[in-house]
Amino acid sequence: MGQGLSCRTTQEHGLFGAAQIGDLETAKALVERDTGLIHHTTVYDRLSPLHIAAANGQIEVVSWILERSVQPDLLNRHKQTPLMLAAMHGRISCVQKLIQAGANILMFDSLHGRTCLHYAAYYGHSDCLKAILLAAQSTPVADSWGFARFVNVRDGSGATPLHLAARQRRPDCVHILLDNGGLACASTGNYGCPGSTALHLAARGGCLDSVRKLLAWGADRHQRDSSGRIPYTVAMRHKHGACAALLNPTSAEPLVWPSPLKFISELNPEAKVLLERALMEANREREKNILKGMVYSLPSPAHSDDSIEDDIDEVSENELCCICFDQVCTIEVQDCGHQMCAHCTLALCCHNKPNPTTACLTAPVCPFCRSNIAQLVVARTKNDDIDKDNPSKPRKARKSWNLSEGSSSFKGLSSAMGSFGKVGGRSSGRISDSNDWVDKP
Repeated sequence: MGQGLSCRTTQEHGLFGAAQIGDLETAKALVERDTGLIHHTTVYDRLSPLHIAAANGQIEVVSWILERSVQPDLLNRHKQTPLMLAAMHGRISCVQKLIQAGANILMFDSLHGRTCLHYAAYYGHSDCLKAILLAAQSTPVADSWGFARFVNVRDGSGATPLHLAARQRRPDCVHILLDNGGLACASTGNYGCPGSTALHLAARGGCLDSVRKLLAWGADRHQRDSSGRIPYTVAMRHKHGACAALLNPTSAEPLVWPSPLKFISELNPEAKVLLERALMEANREREKNILKGMVYSLPSPAHSDDSIEDDIDEVSENELCCICFDQVCTIEVQDCGHQMCAHCTLALCCHNKPNPTTACLTAPVCPFCRSNIAQLVVARTKNDDIDKDNPSKPRKARKSWNLSEGSSSFKGLSSAMGSFGKVGGRSSGRISDSNDWVDKP
């Protein structure tokens, strides 16, 4: 009897080891001898073979276990699912397979009260983050919550995935979450210093790229945590000088995504990329002015202009924007068909402000015909039409707009949009000198 128990224990360990290294043949052979082994777990952590295989990215073993009708939402000692472990370790193929098998993306563990989305954001696995967010847009479970609520779900310490990504210096994840509705001004519960926003946490970590993205999405530089500190104070306490310079309430306001764009029924994805590049480039000019004469190096933004051709001279004048006469027309207004550059499009949308009596915004209108803007798309050029008529001819790349530092329209846009798109913030008041906080994982 004792020998049989010992043999069974050895088989268990053999299955766990096979799941860890992806030895599918050994796993199959052991389960054929004893079908109950596939439901066994480790003694202390209660890890099933599915947990172990998912955490180690062994997609063949994961697929085989799921094919044997094993539930994808098994729980370990901390009530973590295989999907949570796969997201934690960045195993994108296992994340996709588990979601396909019906894994519940809304389950919380008992260790930190976090979901798989929290773990993907915390550890900076942007591909896993995208896969989970894509699933949240279609699964019935997420529909019962609502997508926006899921993106901003809080863990046991009151931290959203955006808070975790900002604190852990994960700018790519910060960008993805903001682009999917993450609330830039939401405050934490007990995570970090109570009442911290993602901007406070990014300032503490000194991640300039995260600070840049949060400011572009409307994060408030004047918002205080529970200790009365603004993000500028936090950056100064941790000696992140470049971040502090951008967060200084006395420096120029950053440009933000204009609210009137929300009134446009459909924003073409390619047009959105162009508008985002224009916004980040305009903010880059602002940053250069703020950091001028400082010793801090300024990292390139996510959308750098290194790969963008600066040869506007080769473009005929009829393709130039009729508003600034300096940038190439890259955005087309529908349904009227008028074209302008991305910079002027942003300036147009930033110009409209909320009506204080109605607390609502009016839809932006075309500056040429004054009709409401129904949709923004990437402008078509003559080369596009020629290539369409003659598919055998290699397509000539359309020239992009001039992003040179000496561009006169860039400077004009920065000053004009600085007045158009200024974000109203609360008065800063006194800055607290309270002691620093201790962060939790």
